[in-house]
Amino acid sequence: MAGHSQFKNIMHRKGAQDAKRAKQFAKVIREITVATREGMPDPAMNPRLRAAISAAREVNMPKDTVERAIKKASGAGGGDDYTEVRYEGYGPAGVAVIVEGLTDNRNRTASDVRAAFSKHGGSLGETNSVSFMFTRLGVIAYPLDAASEDDLIEAGLEAGAENVETVDGMHEVTCPVESFFAVRDALESRFGEPASAKLDWRPSNTVELDEDKARSVFKLIDTLEDHDDVQAVYANFDVPDDVAEKLSA
Repeated sequence: MAGHSQFKNIMHRKGAQDAKRAKQFAKVIREITVATREGMPDPAMNPRLRAAISAAREVNMPKDTVERAIKKASGAGGGDDYTEVRYEGYGPAGVAVIVEGLTDNRNRTASDVRAAFSKHGGSLGETNSVSFMFTRLGVIAYPLDAASEDDLIEAGLEAGAENVETVDGMHEVTCPVESFFAVRDALESRFGEPASAKLDWRPSNTVELDEDKARSVFKLIDTLEDHDDVQAVYANFDVPDDVAEKLSA
């Protein structure tokens, strides 16, 4: 279990629950709101909004819910104003953690994130205190039957991608952040909608955790991800398969 894919693994470990889905919907709606206000309410003219709508489909958000969120965000004075925030720090066992969020109250969110780190044996650091240990990139994933690896490599490289490989039973295309929307749109026009498309933080190196340390790290990540203002959590841990099986039992 690698840190960069911890969200998928933790979701699998905890199971799909109604309360979790409601939180997912709320987080996606925040991203739709920010994307709509940052650009235009027309997804065809707003790459970030297209990405947000894709994220909504990933969590099975009803189409009418998406449309209501866009309509509300594009109306005069409709809804809350959110600011993008990022926090960095160290969790248990020296694991580096990046937290991304959207908030309508910076002071509240910073206080809550700092308290979460402190409660679970970590410490919140300054901006860029751990991000140098990660690479920011775009990640577009397709099922194996959507296209051959050779076709994806050809199309991806033409559009500006850097790498294509098979990961966890999926074709994974990675690209620089500045090429993300162009690569995603080029691949979508040829192979259809991807299974997922997002910006990610990938660690340059990882910290291997035993069972006790992994449990402590997961508690911190769970607490952070449960916060309404937190959109995503990234960490540079690695958990051996036998330990992951024990924790997911």
